Amino acid sequence: MQIPLPRTPIGQLSDGQKLEQVFRVADKQVRVNRDGGKYLLLRLGDASGTIVGMMWNLNATVDESFSAGDFVHIEGRTQIHKGSLQIIVTRLEPRSASDVDPADFDRVDHKRNAQRLNRLGELFDQLRNPHLGPLGEAFLQDADFVQALQLAPAALAHHHAYPGGLLQHTIDLMELALLVGPRYEGVDTELLMMGAFLHDLGKVAEMAADGQATYTDRGQWVGHIVIGVEMLNEKLALIADDSFPDDLRMQLQHFIVSHHGTLEFGSPRVPQTLEAILLHHLDNLDAKMAAFTTAIQQDASGDPRWTAYVPSLGRKVFKGTPSDPTTKNDPTTKNDPTTKNDPTTKNDPTTKNDNVAKRHTSEEPTG
Repeated sequence: MQIPLPRTPIGQLSDGQKLEQVFRVADKQVRVNRDGGKYLLLRLGDASGTIVGMMWNLNATVDESFSAGDFVHIEGRTQIHKGSLQIIVTRLEPRSASDVDPADFDRVDHKRNAQRLNRLGELFDQLRNPHLGPLGEAFLQDADFVQALQLAPAALAHHHAYPGGLLQHTIDLMELALLVGPRYEGVDTELLMMGAFLHDLGKVAEMAADGQATYTDRGQWVGHIVIGVEMLNEKLALIADDSFPDDLRMQLQHFIVSHHGTLEFGSPRVPQTLEAILLHHLDNLDAKMAAFTTAIQQDASGDPRWTAYVPSLGRKVFKGTPSDPTTKNDPTTKNDPTTKNDPTTKNDPTTKNDNVAKRHTSEEPTG
């Protein structure tokens, strides 16, 4: 094994910085410009996050020399584009995994994931429904599922887009269900908590979890909603007998197929129960709060009070200043409000990998 070359983590890159170092290719897309010339749109990653890389005037030799998931040595320079940091790549060569230190590229926070799983078990322990408790336990006893859940992101970009992000989003949503459910008459809080657990589980098979920021073939063809219903049905077949109510089974399936809220956003059914409509709005709340926080953390505009325009949010986001008393919970400070009330993260110094690099791009490659 060769001695790995020194490198600057993505989270420490700055504008106008010359680079000659190795990255892992999380996603690779060949695009065509207005003149018909080809260029590369890359998402490059390391343990601290991801960043967009652009390589103009692509030739076939470079294109065929590497794939998503590979390590590449890049020469280029950073620049700010629309408020986000990116790399303009001038030279690219593939590298063997033996040429790098795996720790430089491992984004999985194993200690944090253990804490998350422990909290998930505690939440399931609060379920008194004789059918829901065993269902949750069946998922936790599935070692392959638990391993996949610890690696899965909740999205490719914008919110919870890191290994373990799906698990964090799931726990956050179950905590919100536990808090908000009792506020509304007629809402079954335990049913709502199970819906929060189930709603996105299909993402463990929808997105790649091997260092790539791409969809799997199954994810492209089928999608996490259908995959989630299949996963639920498989677990119910293992634990359920004639005593499992049909209405309860269908309500659990309904959570998954309706959680996007509207047909145009991909749900084959709109929410039709108190719990389903509440889950939809709590899901959207958690995702939007995480997206706003990420936009602030990743902004490279140089403006201390406002981010650059964020296309995915359709607006600029107010950051405030350290001296502004209205920003006491500013997520750019060390006290991150997305984790301060989370019992899985209290006083945990290992949370550095959950919020991707402060200055990297928030553009999500399509496909």
